[in-house]
Amino acid sequence: MKDNQEDCLTLLEQIRWGGIPQCPYCQSTNSTAITKERRYRCNTCFTSYSVTVGTLFHRTYVDLQKWFLAIHLVLNSQRGISVRQLAQEIKVNRNTAAYMIIRIRKAKVEDQKLLQRLIDMCKP
Repeated sequence: MKDNQEDCLTLLEQIRWGGIPQCPYCQSTNSTAITKERRYRCNTCFTSYSVTVGTLFHRTYVDLQKWFLAIHLVLNSQRGISVRQLAQEIKVNRNTAAYMIIRIRKAKVEDQKLLQRLIDMCKP
């Protein structure tokens, strides 16, 4: 697993964009980095965005390291993982763990490619 939030954001950018940021709203690659916020400003549609927009990580306050670990635990658990067990493993409360499990299961159906690439790149 990755060590910090910056490493995780860099990995996610590589997985999603191959190093070239792409606006999730208009698909333009014409953008300017807003380095203080780790966001980008699209020079075509003039919106700002981050790599998490349009993913299961969008609008969550949980660090990506915890998300990546949760994905690993949920998808690689032999008999499934309980909300309580996930909460203990990644040190979040039970409501957050339940929310994360729901999002991961939804992404298994709707964004399987992203999850598979994350799993492949995060293998120890």
